[in-house]
Amino acid sequence: MTLILEILVALGLIGQTVIGLAFLISCMWEDEKRASAYAGFQLAGMLGLVVLFFYLKMTGFFDTDIGFRILIVSVVLGGLATYLLVLKKDPNPKALKGTEAYIVGQVNRFDERETVFSRNRALRPGSEQYKQFYAEHPELEEADSARRKVGGPSGRPGSIDDPHHLPNVSATAASGGLCMHLSHPHIVKPRAIPALKGNRLELSPEEAATRVKGYALNLGAKLVGITKINPLWAYSHRGEIFRENWEDWGKPIELSHPYAVVFAVEMNFRLIAASPHTPNSIDSQGRYAEGAFIATQVAAYIANMGYSTTANHLRYYDSILVPLAVDAGLGEMGRLGYIMTKKLGPRVRLGAVTTDLHLTTDKPVDIGVEDFCRICKKCATCCPSSSIPMDEPTEVNGTRRWKLNAETCFDYWGKVGTGCNICMRVCPWSHASTLPHQLIRETVARNKISRKVFFFLDDIFYGKKPKPKKGPEWAKYY
Repeated sequence: MTLILEILVALGLIGQTVIGLAFLISCMWEDEKRASAYAGFQLAGMLGLVVLFFYLKMTGFFDTDIGFRILIVSVVLGGLATYLLVLKKDPNPKALKGTEAYIVGQVNRFDERETVFSRNRALRPGSEQYKQFYAEHPELEEADSARRKVGGPSGRPGSIDDPHHLPNVSATAASGGLCMHLSHPHIVKPRAIPALKGNRLELSPEEAATRVKGYALNLGAKLVGITKINPLWAYSHRGEIFRENWEDWGKPIELSHPYAVVFAVEMNFRLIAASPHTPNSIDSQGRYAEGAFIATQVAAYIANMGYSTTANHLRYYDSILVPLAVDAGLGEMGRLGYIMTKKLGPRVRLGAVTTDLHLTTDKPVDIGVEDFCRICKKCATCCPSSSIPMDEPTEVNGTRRWKLNAETCFDYWGKVGTGCNICMRVCPWSHASTLPHQLIRETVARNKISRKVFFFLDDIFYGKKPKPKKGPEWAKYY
């Protein structure tokens, strides 16, 4: 019996030491000095316990009565701690129903003309559209006019990093250019031209889903899900104009497609770690460009099989993508207003393709985000414009959720001249995709105890208000 207990304790101590070593290596790779120091002390303590254990074993201590009792207590406490951390409990049945579970009142489709981007980026002072919009929304004109004087919602590009901003501003502009190239109507809405002798390809919904998802993953998507489209998440009217097609401005948006293929691309950890400085803007635009490429390629693929399809990316949206991503099983909506995925947290950008190709759909997921965000609040604590709510979810346009204050958020964008992304950077789910962090994410998704424990540890290792990193040499801003 003593030997069995000794083996169990030895395996436990060696296992936690290996994990501790992996975490130290991860912290060093992340260039987290504070976390590396704490992880080093933690590893030293773990190694000390291993040495002490084998020393006591060599001296025959565990053959004594008190030694045997210590073994029993160690195994029980270790087993209990492991059980409590990995136990799957505290489910959120609402999350498994997707967005419909959070509808608590009358939901009105959102008018794309009212988004802060459309107002500041599309409307030209003096135009008929400008006069029409502000005649209907006079309360918005003063704030929007003030933003335009400093360059719109993004302000003067890269101003936070003066005088070293120009190389990164140039890279940002280059990265985002692809989205414009891929916004032509014939690209976002390719003609349905069957590639096989003029006949529409007939696939089972299961095969069609497998092929489309596989193709998207092959193009670079990290996550892909499929959902039937809830019409409530489609914009009501067109507001974003990029190719001088002003005849489309204000037109009702009618979705004829029943399915959406929603995907996520991964944001670069090292560039986002520099937020709110200019490296994050390079990556943000770069990932939007990647999303535009994937969306238009998938749309073309489906069109070549003979089906109607539309690509949704940075320069062309028919729908709001976060609720579609929730319903497609990519994750849950977090306090900061982004989709929170299990593998990458909020460190993603979304794209989608809508279609009439019959596809099998995925189910919404429960990964504990709602409960974790209630505990954490780090994004709200670190938000420089206090745009992320600290309180509980409230009813917004008939849905119960956390609502980002877009006006104050974009005002801060105007001050720094970047996309900010501080909330994404500081989120505990946004750490690098190393094995220790993947294990932590898996554990946090399982129960409330793990969420509280690892949030507490995140504050210790990374700080309550983590500071931005310098980023790679090629994108330095200092």
